[in-house]
Amino acid sequence: MTTTTTPPLSLPLPLPRMRIVRHPLKYRLLDVKRVQRITPGTVRVTFAGDALDGFCEQAPTDHVKLCFAEPGRELPIEPVVENDTWMDAPEEPVTRDYTVRQYRREARELDIDMVLHGTGVGSGWAAAARPGMRLGVLGPRGSEEIDFVHDWYLLGADETALPALARWLEMLPAGVKVLAFAEVPGIEDEQQLATATDATVVWLHRGAAAPGTTDHLERALRAAELPPGTGFAWVAGEATTLRPIRRHLRRERGLSRDQVDVDGYWKRGTANHDHHEDEHAPDPDHPLADGSAPHA
Repeated sequence: MTTTTTPPLSLPLPLPRMRIVRHPLKYRLLDVKRVQRITPGTVRVTFAGDALDGFCEQAPTDHVKLCFAEPGRELPIEPVVENDTWMDAPEEPVTRDYTVRQYRREARELDIDMVLHGTGVGSGWAAAARPGMRLGVLGPRGSEEIDFVHDWYLLGADETALPALARWLEMLPAGVKVLAFAEVPGIEDEQQLATATDATVVWLHRGAAAPGTTDHLERALRAAELPPGTGFAWVAGEATTLRPIRRHLRRERGLSRDQVDVDGYWKRGTANHDHHEDEHAPDPDHPLADGSAPHA
């Protein structure tokens, strides 16, 4: 009698889920070392100081809360941190979230790119920033990590999310296929983005239209021809404009929730937008649905 052996069924490996790596929560009062206008609407501020010892960053979207001084004060109110928790206090600092553009550990230098738009707290401070000024920095509280094992990556950002887009391009593996779209006012606002990936970067110019009022990113992402294989999509910018993009990626492109990260970095008419409100409410199974880590 002849016996045949059926080979074991080969099942596809599950997609990697985004995970949170916690960092000790620490407040640092840092000195401004350099200020550089890298585009007409973006200022790169380099912070320095021994307080940067132990600073942690390891994922493309790592961010901090910048703590600004109240009008008439030279220094910001220091947040109360006890047992690795930001505690309620009678006085709280004025904070805004910003992505870590680059941290140079040996030099103890931290770069933050700040967009000049309107009369907001961060924009006003950035426009007046000079070496020798001081600013408070809280965090990062945690890093959103995912294994870079996908066949391709689809990235999208407006100018507020360009630092994170740049970090994605720098951190992704050499040679991997990347299709990236970046919306900025005009050609003078484009940036040189270094990468070892096989990247196509398309700049979308909105001209005189106000930030957060166009559908340029949505139309570009809808028209994009995606490579074969399994991919991952990350898109960030103005919260309202991202809602149809999130639906498109999940429903029309058929990407699972583990293949999509769409994040509202800011919202028109809201001074200090909480990105958790619109990002996680429709998807309670998202790994950050409990609000465990803020975003920039």
